[in-house]
Amino acid sequence: MNKSRPVLLAKDFPGVKWRKASASAGEGNCVEVAECSASGIDLNGVIVRDSKNATGPVLLFDSVAFSAFIAGFAQTDCCSVPRS
Repeated sequence: MNKSRPVLLAKDFPGVKWRKASASAGEGNCVEVAECSASGIDLNGVIVRDSKNATGPVLLFDSVAFSAFIAGFAQTDCCSVPRS
């Protein structure tokens, strides 16, 4: 069964402080993260957005899932993936 899930948008989280990765090369191909507990919305975790689409969709992670997400990147050389 396919249950519809709401799409969360960055604009749904007013007042959060977005941060880019310190390793960002400044090419515009970045993601930004923010703690959503600071947004006033009753969710506790981390939200991630595409820096090129500041009002677009976001991914929402609880703290355990975000730690696993980051650990996955640490174990791979994600920067060597060819770009189209």
